[in-house]
Amino acid sequence: QKVKSGDFVSIQPEHVMTHDNTAVVMSKFKNIGAKSIKFPRQPVFTLDHNVQDKSEKNLAKYDTIEKFAETHNVDFYPAGRGIGHQIVIEEGYAFPYTMTVASDSHSNMYGGIGCLGTPIVRTDAAAIWATGKTWWQIPPVVKVEFKGQLPSGVTGKDVIITLCGMFNKDEVLNCAIEFTGEESIRGISIEDRLAISNMTTEWGALVGLFPVDDVTIKWLRNRVEKLELTRFENKNLKAIVNNKPFVHPRINHSRIDEIEKNPLRPSVDSYYAKHLTLDLSTVTPYVSGPNSVKVSTSLAELEKENIAIHKAYLVSCVNSRAIDLKAAAEVIKGRKVADGVEFYIAAASSEVQNDAEKSGDWQTLVDAGAKVLPPGCLGTGLLKDGEVGISATNRNFKGRMGSPSALAYLASPAVVAASAVAGKVASPAYLSTSVSTHGSVQTPRITCVLNSNVKSTANKSPASFGDVIPGFPETIKGQLLYCHADNLNTDGIYPGKYTYMDELTFEDMAKVVMENYDPKFSKMVTKGDILVGGFNFGSGSSREQAAVALKACGITLVLAGSFSETFKRNSINNALLCLEAPELVYLLREIYKDNELTTRTNLNAEIKVIEGKMLLKDLNESDKLFNIGVLGRSVQELWVAGGLENWVRQRI
Repeated sequence: QKVKSGDFVSIQPEHVMTHDNTAVVMSKFKNIGAKSIKFPRQPVFTLDHNVQDKSEKNLAKYDTIEKFAETHNVDFYPAGRGIGHQIVIEEGYAFPYTMTVASDSHSNMYGGIGCLGTPIVRTDAAAIWATGKTWWQIPPVVKVEFKGQLPSGVTGKDVIITLCGMFNKDEVLNCAIEFTGEESIRGISIEDRLAISNMTTEWGALVGLFPVDDVTIKWLRNRVEKLELTRFENKNLKAIVNNKPFVHPRINHSRIDEIEKNPLRPSVDSYYAKHLTLDLSTVTPYVSGPNSVKVSTSLAELEKENIAIHKAYLVSCVNSRAIDLKAAAEVIKGRKVADGVEFYIAAASSEVQNDAEKSGDWQTLVDAGAKVLPPGCLGTGLLKDGEVGISATNRNFKGRMGSPSALAYLASPAVVAASAVAGKVASPAYLSTSVSTHGSVQTPRITCVLNSNVKSTANKSPASFGDVIPGFPETIKGQLLYCHADNLNTDGIYPGKYTYMDELTFEDMAKVVMENYDPKFSKMVTKGDILVGGFNFGSGSSREQAAVALKACGITLVLAGSFSETFKRNSINNALLCLEAPELVYLLREIYKDNELTTRTNLNAEIKVIEGKMLLKDLNESDKLFNIGVLGRSVQELWVAGGLENWVRQRI
């Protein structure tokens, strides 16, 4: 069938990556009764998150994961090999024109080489191991067009920090981004493309996809040569197969020839929900924060504030590749890290560190006073109360890098290195002149165009996905229970203090549902109610109990202006139905305002599943018809089965 944004599909990703959370996925895999992995070449395990923890407990967990990989013939990369996303790129688990998912939010990064990378949750990963497939709702597509060329000294990190700060009204929330602008993109290196795609996660998107061009092809050809030299270091590869010369199973000239001969291009009549533009020639070095990626300030402006720092970081999957280490080394060469400043470095992978050591860049950083961490995610040197840090990482949410009272800024590797030497937020030029490079501050040129057809398209009922499957109701009926709040997070739905109380029954969960939002909720809800929330419903933590608790209290369906995509995945995986109905939310706001946290509307609704329509009754003695989404076959199957784990169990 022809599918489009909003449709639910069942799809087989080429690969699925899990990291330290492999242990949790293993538990789910066993709980569903799976005995073997459907496609052993599909999963890849990479230990990267807690590699600095040498406790007996953590080492035992790592050993258990490695033995599980050996038992099931799954590719395994131990602690110290590098960050999972970097390994996925280096070893070709992400490849142009394929889809690779990961149980980690920064799988968007794979879009930098033209691979559709998108995050899944742990239950999904277990299901993919068992069946080879997962479900996906095709997101709206936003076209982000680059114009002009990046000035010298401006990086991909500056580009994505600029985008996050300039378009900070959820313009790309839960969307797939398609980067366009052929001539402009040709001037962006693969490393910078990876950095941009990586942080589309922080921008709110589910995908950040670059086109495959001659720069991509050249990078892939070079990887073939590199992997020929390093193949003996990878225990997952065999040098000789059936006495034939070595050919890498994922990155090889034959596959590259195929994509070069059969390029994918957008259709001339492609539909985009929005069209954003950024003139790269107007981008200057930018800094994100403090404590928010939605706040960005030009470095020239921020230097005026003389912000002293305590720690600097050149780590993480977004900016610790060889090109990043070189940029930092060129800035810091012959200098020393300022007194009172700690400068931490970690390569994205062991391969990256080897390359940096051969070039001399690694030793340059060490000689300057950098503190070396193993390839992996940050664990040592977190910010303490009242400290200020500047980092080449991708997240600076409050408390993310340590104490909630600390201030965290994000910048490019060169700016981080310069700041480490200066002892304050500074540009590389400051180290040569001791004068802040204020000058005139240029505002990046941007545009944002909402597709004029969006509203009319939204008013059209989506194409039907066929008949209702046996066991699924053709019509869902219930009375509307309205919670008006936008951004109602999972802690409001299911308090964190109960998250690890595994002994709580469904009945117990029903009693505490919405406790942090409205203590009266559990007394007002009745079995069969349809819950109506605001926009970005279910944001925050990815805890599955938020969806389970709503189902436990008798909610049959959740309608909202929009959902956090992670909450939606958790809901569908646990047989709680969700549909977006923004027009209904607007109407209820007009009627009920925000006088009560929870309102029993006494309005009855009927949802026609395959028609994508909702009939609202008892409204001013009349009925009103709304167009809403369609609950496709894959969602129906999960609901009839009682959730994803049961669905998988039935099929194995």
